[in-house]
Amino acid sequence: MSSTGMTTDTSTEVPEVGTIDMKLEVVTLPVSDVDRAKRFYQSLGWRLDADFEFGEVRGVQLTPPRSQASISFGTGLTTAAPGSAQRMELVVSDIEAAREDLIRRGVEVSELFHRDGASLVPGPDPQRRSYLTYASFSDPDGNGWLLQEVNTRLPGRAWED
Repeated sequence: MSSTGMTTDTSTEVPEVGTIDMKLEVVTLPVSDVDRAKRFYQSLGWRLDADFEFGEVRGVQLTPPRSQASISFGTGLTTAAPGSAQRMELVVSDIEAAREDLIRRGVEVSELFHRDGASLVPGPDPQRRSYLTYASFSDPDGNGWLLQEVNTRLPGRAWED
């Protein structure tokens, strides 16, 4: 990897926003059993985008409903330990409905909890403010997911066209 253009400047000056489109498309998860992970994520209702093999490499890609980003996993894709991916967030507009859907699909999902300052407290945010109410679940390898309820985006959280 090249370090061209890297700096050790520690100033607080904020650089201008980039002008080249860069979209996060795929996050690679470390799993121990590709077929088991594929079945799990398909059981969530996620779209299977690809399942390919090139020699010793196998890759599977799935996308959550209406998401612009996908996950991938397989053999020969990452050296990370299975189950080491944590705190991946799935944003939903109705966290109770999303939680119930996952439970109906056989997923063990935590009760709702919310942030109160630095603390995590049982139950939804009392005012149902965006970004504060969560539920968690894991895939069969222990990769950790958070459902996060968002109904109103904070200013600056959407790109202008």
